[in-house]
Amino acid sequence: MGIVVNQSIKNVIITCLGFGIGAVNTLFLFTKFLEEEYYGLVSYLFSASNIIWPLMAFGVHNTIVKFYSSYSDRKERNRFMTMMLLLPMLMAIIMGTIGSIFYEYILHFFSGDNAIVQPYVWTIYVLTIALSYFEIFFAWAKVKLKSVFGNVLKELFVRTCIMVLLVLVYFEAITVIQFIYAIILVYIIRLLVMILYVSRLINFSFRFSLPNNYTSVLKYSLLILLAGSVATLLIDLDKTMIERYLPIEYVAKYGICAYIASVIIIPSRAMHQITYPLTAKLINENNLTQLKVLYQKSSLNLFAISGLLFVLIICNVNQLFELIPKEYELFIWVVILIGVAKLFDNVLGNNNSILFNSDYYRLILYIGIAMAIIAFVLNWICIPVFGVVGAAIATFTAVFGYNITKICIVYMKFGMQPFSKNTFLVFLIILVFAVAFYFWDFNFHPIINIGMKSILIGSVYIAILYFLRISDDINNIIKKIPRGA
Repeated sequence: MGIVVNQSIKNVIITCLGFGIGAVNTLFLFTKFLEEEYYGLVSYLFSASNIIWPLMAFGVHNTIVKFYSSYSDRKERNRFMTMMLLLPMLMAIIMGTIGSIFYEYILHFFSGDNAIVQPYVWTIYVLTIALSYFEIFFAWAKVKLKSVFGNVLKELFVRTCIMVLLVLVYFEAITVIQFIYAIILVYIIRLLVMILYVSRLINFSFRFSLPNNYTSVLKYSLLILLAGSVATLLIDLDKTMIERYLPIEYVAKYGICAYIASVIIIPSRAMHQITYPLTAKLINENNLTQLKVLYQKSSLNLFAISGLLFVLIICNVNQLFELIPKEYELFIWVVILIGVAKLFDNVLGNNNSILFNSDYYRLILYIGIAMAIIAFVLNWICIPVFGVVGAAIATFTAVFGYNITKICIVYMKFGMQPFSKNTFLVFLIILVFAVAFYFWDFNFHPIINIGMKSILIGSVYIAILYFLRISDDINNIIKKIPRGA
């Protein structure tokens, strides 16, 4: 776990900074510098792009991680990577052609109350290309176990640029329309920087012929394309469906609550950057003993760390919303339901990496498609009845069922599961802290209240983890802090 802990710590710091900047943008700058409908528009454009880009990427970003380390011959590896770079380009051409043919129909789809989306429909396509190829080149860096720089671009660069652009909007240096176009440019620049970085890491030359195992590669890419699309649908389907049933401002209102809850995924996103290629390597080597160790350690560590974030969010969210303009009301059940779903994602550890790099990825695909359909039906039923809370109910139900199924598949096929007695101990700690501190506040200004309450909760929570020896990895990190390591 040495290289995992080392790069994961760096990635956690980067991801925390990124989410911190994102929180300032989401909670304060967007809400104060943009009108509700434009904030909803930007949220919708991002959500729509996030749903589409896995289709355009054709699963290539996951295929690279699975197959790259299996090639010992350089020429074969170059053929493989050439194929990986060209497949998304082919998808982009196909999707662009279809979009051009049906463009008028697409515009008509956004007529009515949310017609504000119409002039910006084309930006979804550009964003999708930029997102797809960034993830592909980021995956190329990951297989070299160089995830930190890509994580800086992914978590920090875009959010920092958006912060600067929002300030420019506030000082009327640019218009809101220019702000939207500038965001597109930021994503394109990020892609170009990632390409330049990867080009310095590798020795690659285009070889326009298929690798010997191209059939296996294509089959895997196609299935991962569908699986990745399913996973993304479960994350962003709620926001896109809210736009169909409610005024677009509610996309922003829901997005704020969901973003607050999504902070819980920080540890998983950070550790995933390095555990994914390591898991692929262990599976390729058939090293199931180390794979089980990695599975259980990643699950416990992520659960313990993300549990603290969950408690801090639930116990401070009421004070946080006192700092946000009143038109953005708190939907507490959205925060709780999405938060629990994200917490469950952390409990899985490197479960996704195991499934997507094994011979059983087909099973999760079929189940994932079923879950996506269930999520769509639940959103269709719940949003008109319960509003934005209905979207959270649909997402929580689909994610919970999806994750339970993935745990069962790994157990049945590999004979391993992520839980231990310490997992249930961490669960009890989280539950007690959430209940004990939710209804208790200092009688101060919200910022002081949040700060003092967070310090108290964090100190006691970490102390309990340390003295109960919940995780050796966490204890070792705590021991190093006084020495400045």
